[in-house]
Amino acid sequence: MLKTSGIREKVDVCVVGAGHAGCEAALACARLGLETVIFTVSVDSIALMPCNPNIGGSSKGHLVRELDALGGEMGKNIDKTFIQSKMLNVSKGPAVHSLRAQADKAEYSRAMRKVLENQDHLTIKQAEICELLWEENTNSDDNATKKIVGVKTFTGAIYECRAVVLCTGTYLNARCLCGEAITHTGPNGLMAATHLSASLEEMGIEMRRFKTGTPARMDRRSIDFSKMEEQFGDERVVPFSFSTNPEDVQIDQVSCYLTYTNERTHEIIRANLDRSPIYAGIIEGTGPRYCPSIEDKVVKFAEKERHQVFMEPEGLHTNEMYVGGMSSSLPEDVQLAMYRTVPGLEHCKIVRNAYAIEYDCINSKQLYPTLRFKDVEGLYSGGQLNGSSGYEEAAVQGFMAGVNAAMFLLSREQIILDRSEAYIGVLIDDLVTKENNEPYRMMTSRAEYRLLLRQDNADLRLREKGYQIGLISKEQYQSLLKKKQMIKEEICRMKEHTVGASKENQDFLIRHNSSTLKTGSNLAELVCRPELSYEILSEIDPDRPSLPADVIEQVEIEIKYEGYIERQLRQVEQFKKMERKKIPADIDYDSVPSLRIEARQKLKSFHPMSIGQASRISGVSPADVSVLLVYLEQYNRKDKVE
Repeated sequence: MLKTSGIREKVDVCVVGAGHAGCEAALACARLGLETVIFTVSVDSIALMPCNPNIGGSSKGHLVRELDALGGEMGKNIDKTFIQSKMLNVSKGPAVHSLRAQADKAEYSRAMRKVLENQDHLTIKQAEICELLWEENTNSDDNATKKIVGVKTFTGAIYECRAVVLCTGTYLNARCLCGEAITHTGPNGLMAATHLSASLEEMGIEMRRFKTGTPARMDRRSIDFSKMEEQFGDERVVPFSFSTNPEDVQIDQVSCYLTYTNERTHEIIRANLDRSPIYAGIIEGTGPRYCPSIEDKVVKFAEKERHQVFMEPEGLHTNEMYVGGMSSSLPEDVQLAMYRTVPGLEHCKIVRNAYAIEYDCINSKQLYPTLRFKDVEGLYSGGQLNGSSGYEEAAVQGFMAGVNAAMFLLSREQIILDRSEAYIGVLIDDLVTKENNEPYRMMTSRAEYRLLLRQDNADLRLREKGYQIGLISKEQYQSLLKKKQMIKEEICRMKEHTVGASKENQDFLIRHNSSTLKTGSNLAELVCRPELSYEILSEIDPDRPSLPADVIEQVEIEIKYEGYIERQLRQVEQFKKMERKKIPADIDYDSVPSLRIEARQKLKSFHPMSIGQASRISGVSPADVSVLLVYLEQYNRKDKVE
């Protein structure tokens, strides 16, 4: 145990780590009036983007917009620092539309750091946290056997507090691997955190080992872009933040480029697999299935003749280009030979080698859906420490962990978003309920109610909750209410306004390849036709009010998909019935008759908070759930009698 330095301070909350999770956690706590200190191994690494230079993407864009609706910072920050923006999946339905923006990495970090530095109640401290300070918890009502009382830095300074939010990212016992070259550092050569894991294990926290990787960075002057396909941003940019004026983000955008690997690339990789730490058995950690290295792609998808490679600028004031799709841990000489087989990269110069990074994280089944450790009062966890991957997944977890740490200290009810409310709810529920043996990545297919959980309506779903928490202003909330009213009124008008079968209207429909009218039809019925839209119908709707673009978007979606939306709402009601059936914290599963041994073991391991959560645990069958329901009914009846 380290000696103390004599420095002793008292704060409300300590946030360990200043990546995307830590920034959101610290800002949430400070904005709720709690004295907060955020620790980082390097102040220069605040909101660092050590891997891809973008925010958002498929399903991840949903997370960022939900975070913004609740009062988070990531959406605002990328709106200030993006250099290209694109809405993905626009050829598909609105449920899978996802915003993605290329960031100026250096500017993104600087802008977020500026926000933190100027936030009241928030202090930034460059220091490595080596030990969590705790004591036995003698009066817990939820089985927490320990409670947090502070943290200790490597230099021996002690910070007393009642809540700690761990957001350590990929720094715990991290080591970077590039072929045979292994360095014990964090991402981008920054100092690793080498002491905290031992302290967590001493507290009884189960640790595991995961890995991720990143591609090389190239000097753009050495790249022949004429051999690549230029990729442009959207002509009309949609901001991430609901608070950003859309006119402020209409900027000149930079281009990205698309090229491909080929059989020669794959031959070089296959010939050197024995030098890859992944295949040589040097790496212990499990890597992300949905973001594989180029070695994994070549081995696991041997039938593919080529793989996409995206060349993405790292910023406006650097020549570094990110080689998306070709992360690797192969040796430097193999990397150079491999990259130079790709069209346009024949003479490329590597600025930073690709590498894999291996790090400690926790088994997230130890967490409640509030992201608090089940056995430790006041200890919360967010981001890649929980076994997830991605900046966006980290940010939303950090935010929720920070909010709940604040709710705990303010003696307010903990906030849990369920699977029917937000992608954030899906993400956290998956982490704390399922066996996750690899870094977790958010995908639209994981959300059962994705037609309801669209990125375009994140403010309508979550802004009110952000206001209740205290992170959305009264003005923003009133603006939301006004928007909801305009949507409601316009949908009613569209359903009530009848269009007759006049010659002018028939000619209009024929021009737009739509069937003519036999009798009158209301405007809502016409909007439902695939070939027509709200905008097209303006020609035969002279009384239409002038409405904001975001209101029009909601009106059209709600009318076109009304039947599907109503069906999902009925499914959500059934889901919520199960979520409302709470399981007592002190339940003794060994006393539940007819419960299978496997189910009993899993339930004791996960401690689900509701029947709904219990039903999603692998190894708990529908029959087990039925047994549990019967037992709880008897339990509750007996409790009422007593």
